[in-house]
Amino acid sequence: MGAWGLGLLLIASLVFGFVYRAKRGRVHLAKSLARDRAPSALDLSPLTVELGSRGSFIQFSSAFCTPCRATRLLLEGVAAANPGFIHHDIDAEAHLELVRRLHILSTPTTIILDRNGVEVGRASGAPKRDDIERVVASLR
Repeated sequence: MGAWGLGLLLIASLVFGFVYRAKRGRVHLAKSLARDRAPSALDLSPLTVELGSRGSFIQFSSAFCTPCRATRLLLEGVAAANPGFIHHDIDAEAHLELVRRLHILSTPTTIILDRNGVEVGRASGAPKRDDIERVVASLR
């Protein structure tokens, strides 16, 4: 591989890194489901979690995850400031089947549910406060 090839590889790596970093932690709103079926509540079995009267933050964490601690503090604060919201922190390592079923690939992952338990948003990585507050405002 010549100098041009190495240069192109370096540029491609940089672009990938910037795109990955920009998307990490962003709340992605749930896509509308097929028109022939109504949205259904997220199946969190075998766990039993209480849903908030307005919404819930379901955070999947692991023991040695530094961003998980910051995410926990953020979500607990947002839930405390917005009556009707509940935050649950779930140990991903203790619930591997659930993690696989929900397609959780990294920690922290936060799933935002509406009052009926339907997923309305998801963030892989530490979410941004503005993104979380925007989803909270949409659930009023």
